Amino acid sequence: MTDTTHAPQTASDAMAQPTNNASTVAAPDAASAASAAAAASPAPSNGRQPWETLPVTVKINGVSHGPMAVPAGLMMIDFLHETLGLTGSRLGCGQGICHACVVIVDHADGGSETVRTCITGANYFDGKTVRTVEGLATRDADGKVTLTPIQQAFLDHFSFQCGYCTPGFVNAATVLIERLKRKPVARADLDAAITDGLNDQICRCTGYVRYYEAVRDVILKTPGCVKDAK
Repeated sequence: MTDTTHAPQTASDAMAQPTNNASTVAAPDAASAASAAAAASPAPSNGRQPWETLPVTVKINGVSHGPMAVPAGLMMIDFLHETLGLTGSRLGCGQGICHACVVIVDHADGGSETVRTCITGANYFDGKTVRTVEGLATRDADGKVTLTPIQQAFLDHFSFQCGYCTPGFVNAATVLIERLKRKPVARADLDAAITDGLNDQICRCTGYVRYYEAVRDVILKTPGCVKDAK
């Protein structure tokens, strides 16, 4: 969280008192004014001012980028869009609530998680391995694109309406399925696992049922996700 509090304004600052002696009204010291302005400027959680830069090296969809000098206040969603031209991640609420903007961060132990890019600075991803929605489908030498099972299922079930939230749902469902491959659940617990895996994603068109059905269909067809699958 950034510190947005400001020092209270004193009465002498807020209102100039009338005086008959103009020479007694002095201009504020420039250095003091600059210091006060700097103190009032919000800084990101890393303690740096937004205009300061930090080195960032990140692997995205198998391609390494950096080291780059990235402003400390630059959010990852803007870094993806404006610097790398990866516009598949969607900026929704801008407050970390709707999760339309999530990307997948892969860990060395084989695990993965979604991270919100609209409230997470690009410098947080330094040294990390990331997948965006652009990196999930594969393309062969002839340029033919093969969608992942969850992407194809969303099409088959027509899970989306406007489609704006779909990249976030794709990434969340991908992480869920990968987790179930590592740690399968009993069939009786599958519905709760899907609800928990998709719970943070908001669909403004209320397409939740079709998203849910598509994810459930893929999980049941993926070996090893459900302990007692027939």
